[in-house]
Amino acid sequence: MGNGTQSLAGKVAVVTGGAGGIGVATVEALAAAGADVVLADVEDAPVEKAAAELAAKGLSVVGRTVDVASEDSVRALVDFTVDTFGGIDVLDNNAALTSAIRADRDVVSMPVELWDRVLAVNLRGPMLLCKHAVPVMIARGGGSIVNITSGQGLSGDRVMVAYGSSKGGLVALTRFVAAAYGAQGVRCNAVAPGLIRTPALEADMPLPVQQMFQSANLIPRLGTPEDVAGLVVYLASSAASFITGQVLPVDGGFLAHLPTLSPLPAH
Repeated sequence: MGNGTQSLAGKVAVVTGGAGGIGVATVEALAAAGADVVLADVEDAPVEKAAAELAAKGLSVVGRTVDVASEDSVRALVDFTVDTFGGIDVLDNNAALTSAIRADRDVVSMPVELWDRVLAVNLRGPMLLCKHAVPVMIARGGGSIVNITSGQGLSGDRVMVAYGSSKGGLVALTRFVAAAYGAQGVRCNAVAPGLIRTPALEADMPLPVQQMFQSANLIPRLGTPEDVAGLVVYLASSAASFITGQVLPVDGGFLAHLPTLSPLPAH
């Protein structure tokens, strides 16, 4: 149970992509702070497994399958949450399509179908969750939305143009939602993780590439899912009641300097 201004006792949270590395850590952190949490993801088995494991720890977590690219599925998730816990106070838009990353290269080689699929999950999904959750939040006096964007939504790269563009769009969506609904008590912020050590990362990214990223971090390690989850809890809580429309990197300082100069001595 959380305490002080970061307690989420009595709050209801929804986490999309909740069965993945960052998602599971976020669900656990929100529930440990006192929230009732709906763990939502696209595949039945991982949702059931993750929710059961967290519930076995004594946390108030239930699972629900959702396809965030489908408005009907999103609407059903919101209705399920309201029916189960009475409302929504916290929305963590964490779901993202990662299975297409290897094929996501540059603009010239971009298959239009891949572009549309990435944006459907990474950008339309959060829009749909906001569309259906915001009225529920307003009815309860307000709430906090946290969109999980990426450092690749804040800077360019030679590859992953669809992913990066979707995350850049999510930054804009964050500010538009914050601007439109702040007066009604709804805050909306974005978290921009750097390279986070998850099971998917360990499986897909060779160690030398991980080390290359780590060498460019001002804090000389890769991030953990708990690094992201801790900030989500803070932004969800009353401790962050005057913070909205902001993008907060969790990247060990990766974007705070010129990485090409990082090997030079400080003195």
